[in-house]
Amino acid sequence: MSQTTSLLTTLKKALKAHGFTYQDVAKHMGLSQASIKRLFSEENISLQRLEDICQLLDMQISDLVKQMNEQQGRLQQLTVEQEKEITADIGLLLVTVCVLNKWTMKEMVDYYEMTEPDCIGKLAKLDKLNIIELLPGNRIKLLVDANFGWIENGPIQSFFQRTIAKEFFNSAFEHDDECLVVLNGMLSMQSNGEFQRKIKRLAREFDALNQDDSSLRLEERRGSTVVLAIRSWRYGLSQHLTKNGLPAKKGSVIQYPKG
Repeated sequence: MSQTTSLLTTLKKALKAHGFTYQDVAKHMGLSQASIKRLFSEENISLQRLEDICQLLDMQISDLVKQMNEQQGRLQQLTVEQEKEITADIGLLLVTVCVLNKWTMKEMVDYYEMTEPDCIGKLAKLDKLNIIELLPGNRIKLLVDANFGWIENGPIQSFFQRTIAKEFFNSAFEHDDECLVVLNGMLSMQSNGEFQRKIKRLAREFDALNQDDSSLRLEERRGSTVVLAIRSWRYGLSQHLTKNGLPAKKGSVIQYPKG
């Protein structure tokens, strides 16, 4: 993770700790709320603007850097062996996902078919993996970095791709909290790269919203899963129309309805 990303992550934590929202920052700086969100998502904040936001927090940039350095010792990723250990126990995987979304032990026991001793046992394993610290009274202290993530193409990602994908797409995506967009086109490598960068910025915005909402009561939040992907691929139905891996006619594109 770059120092810019780390510094802005620390800044967002500081704003939240002081009870400030993007709207408060926008008002302080004389900008729109959309502009503030864009500055954070694109990680494009000048030193002058960074200093202005620090003034809102009654702190200096050096104080922010100190906080960043203090937080950088937190866990950002597990090892392959640790991920394998978690995927080998579906109950442990469930508890892991819950604690990463800041559920309490009581919420897990109340919501799922899980006894308190079973839940404590799973939490004790996560304590040994340094994902959490299990405190007196079975309180949970999360030890992972704000940008914690699974290993790319690692055991946990592979598990979800293998077992969850079919179930995930078994939906008409017609409810208010659902959305499916299918796009098909022909992009240059430059445009493809730009679109990938926008996907990553959108993912950071999702993470920021998830962090913002983590302080709400469980009944005010709903589990939300987003799948963002782009790859060079043609529908299987079009394979018989191609020669040597190229479109049947130069420049032609078979257009499919967008969902």
